[in-house]
Amino acid sequence: MSRRVRLIFNAHAHRGRAWETASILRAIVQRFPEAEWAPTEYPSHATELAEQAAREGYDVVAALGGDGTAHEVINGLMKHPADRRPLLGVVPIGSGNDFSVCIGVQNEIEVAIQRVFTGTPRWIDLGLVTDGSGRSEFFGNALGIGFDANVTFHSYQITFLQGFSMYLWAVIQTIILNHEAPRMKITVDGETIEREVLMLVLSNGPREGGGFIVAPEARPDDGALDYAMIQKVSRPMMFRLIPEVMKGTHGRFPSVRLGTFHNLELQSDRPMTIHIDGEMYAGFTSDVVSLKAKVLPKAMQVIV
Repeated sequence: MSRRVRLIFNAHAHRGRAWETASILRAIVQRFPEAEWAPTEYPSHATELAEQAAREGYDVVAALGGDGTAHEVINGLMKHPADRRPLLGVVPIGSGNDFSVCIGVQNEIEVAIQRVFTGTPRWIDLGLVTDGSGRSEFFGNALGIGFDANVTFHSYQITFLQGFSMYLWAVIQTIILNHEAPRMKITVDGETIEREVLMLVLSNGPREGGGFIVAPEARPDDGALDYAMIQKVSRPMMFRLIPEVMKGTHGRFPSVRLGTFHNLELQSDRPMTIHIDGEMYAGFTSDVVSLKAKVLPKAMQVIV
């Protein structure tokens, strides 16, 4: 039985380079007459297109882009109840593509787009975050607070690099320019931690930033989220930790805390910068000082 598929294509993914793959993708898609090509035209348009596709009864909605495109599609699909929610497909043509790695999608775009039509569904968990104002978003891969979000912001300004190199240069900029560690009160499944925190990442998958293994034990289908916390350290120590994060071996340092959770609450003594799936949720003018996050086990089916 053929699947009715909506392909949501973000030409602005990969810092505007995704359009270069459009002709390759379109040529493959022409083999599948049941597919509809739907390009995005503005931020959050992918969310609208995904919600519309679910309402119109599509079997599959595929995100052709990076982690941000997948994030928007997920949030559109989650507006519908599980029994009317299409399968999620992902074709990784973004800068980091960490979510696609997390769920087991092939990196080769020709293979990935064919799997949208022929692949096997699997259940994955999602995260849900709600800030103090009541604003909520779902996330598929990671939510980063502080250092992590600042890296995301700086990566937006980098045009001469791409992929992992771009994020690494943004990391170096962040260590030099943004080394704040607000005091946070964090309650993890009933246990309270109070620390000056340089970086806190809530993860559904093990990596972000194009390949940094921030939460090495995270799995998208284990019914829990992972967290990785780096307490206040000096700039030289942060430079020392970065190669360890690249390998996923940073957990052996006393300034690092790794764990899992189902429910987390956080209160900060100052506004926080936050990214969700590589998209800025709260920037340098943020007024967000509190949030709650929880795991939603087996919230969505993805095609791999």
